[in-house]
Amino acid sequence: MNDSSEKEKSKLEFRINQRVHSVGDSRRIGTVKYIGSVKGYSGIWVGVDWDNDDGKHNGCVNGINYFQAKGENSASFVRPQNLSRGITLLEALELRYRTDSTKEEEDEMYVLSARNKRVTIQLLGKDKLQDRLSRFEELVGVSLSYLGINSVEPPHQISSIVPNLKELDLTGNLLSEWTDVGSIFEQLESLAVLNLSNNHLSCKIPQLPSPKNIRVLVLNNCGINWTQIETLKQSLPTIGELHLMGNQLKNITPASTNYVQGFDSLRVLNLEDNCFHTWDEILKLSHLRSLEQLHLNKNNLECIFYPANDGRCDEMIDGSESHGSCFKPFENLRCLLLGGNKISDLASVDSLNSFPSLMDIRLSENPIVDPAKGGISRFILIARLAKVEILNGSEVSPRERKESEIRYVRFVMSKMQAKTEYLKQLHPRFPELKHLHGIEDEKPQSVNAGPQKMSSGLLSVTLKCVGASIGEKPPLTKKLPATTTVGKLKALCESFFKLKSIKPRLFLQEEGSPLPLLLDDEMSSLMDLGVGNEATILVDEED
Repeated sequence: MNDSSEKEKSKLEFRINQRVHSVGDSRRIGTVKYIGSVKGYSGIWVGVDWDNDDGKHNGCVNGINYFQAKGENSASFVRPQNLSRGITLLEALELRYRTDSTKEEEDEMYVLSARNKRVTIQLLGKDKLQDRLSRFEELVGVSLSYLGINSVEPPHQISSIVPNLKELDLTGNLLSEWTDVGSIFEQLESLAVLNLSNNHLSCKIPQLPSPKNIRVLVLNNCGINWTQIETLKQSLPTIGELHLMGNQLKNITPASTNYVQGFDSLRVLNLEDNCFHTWDEILKLSHLRSLEQLHLNKNNLECIFYPANDGRCDEMIDGSESHGSCFKPFENLRCLLLGGNKISDLASVDSLNSFPSLMDIRLSENPIVDPAKGGISRFILIARLAKVEILNGSEVSPRERKESEIRYVRFVMSKMQAKTEYLKQLHPRFPELKHLHGIEDEKPQSVNAGPQKMSSGLLSVTLKCVGASIGEKPPLTKKLPATTTVGKLKALCESFFKLKSIKPRLFLQEEGSPLPLLLDDEMSSLMDLGVGNEATILVDEED
């Protein structure tokens, strides 16, 4: 065969927008953007735009623009023989669970025992393919991640080889057509969990079969948009969990009304690591009545609020007289994860009290909880959030709630010398908590009142040394006036622990908080800082 024929054959092996990976490295995945000659170099080249930006240019070489890559250094030209077009799902199944598999691979091949525990299947005999295939019939869960799967051909064989499969992980493969997803839906009737993360799927979604048992669908980093989700919704009547992380979603575009409808069984919706900026977009999800968990970590949200409830009923929401019962937005939402956003206002925190069922909240990595940016401490969050039971992944015990609320009331009383109406506006729960815990206003001391009991204003504080140069010293528990300043307490620590040439740094250790709070304002009192009774203060040393 002459050189010309070889070139043509190489060109025919690939097509534009085809998904490929490097030979020998199935995790280096990209999209074919160009097939042909490159000036100054002999033979046929394939221009690839790599997913991980691991390239050399942007599609332009020596002043000639062959294609436009997504990044400045995400593209490169590769010889056809150094690229793989991938394998079928059945080929990957045989490759993944071959006899000489590693321990990690074998851990992924299991059946469930009578007590619902995983039991690893042992494959014996190097050449007994039929024996291995017969064991595939017992498989319940299979992981085929990053094996270069490009299709499920021939689809009719899947159901006979793995008929009892309930969980299938196809993360990081070369799948691009929804018809392949449809074949999986159709062939694997027992399938309940399907993970298609890191597969760049086509924008066009044809009519897909409706799987009877799919409960969890993971489409993280698939380049999917909300219009496609609305199309998929028709094929997923039983979906309970939908994961859409890392898809650069900015807008939610319902099919017909102003709110997303359907998804009657959807309990968990994961929209982490996307690009949502305004809470108005998120409110379009407020009519999903079964929704219990909404994951919004790592977006760009600056504020949140609960929509005014005007008592609208079913017929006003979906245009039909269905049940006639009044509806509350997010009525069954129990968990709302908002970590890693840009929330900086107390009004957003207080609005969380209006969600009817909300009890699990994450606000970590927001300016509002960052002391370096003027954020508030955990005890203030707990006091302001009346129903929270889990905060930033840590359980709020009844004791922590009571102590936090009392600390908060005393903290507000030490700071505010204002009218009652202004207090209600700035600290909505202050009057309620003050009454709940029976805390009275401080009365000015009368000239003729005589000496007051010091014990009425004393706090029991445990001082614990943690500085390397301080040495091992037993913790000390002292009763200190609530008006003791940080500067005064530092001087006391130097005396208590005989710190001659060591300047102490103090940290308040709060229950449930991952990091202690630095007490760096020497003029602030323990009451100002919300230090409560039986608090623990760590004594460290200056750097």
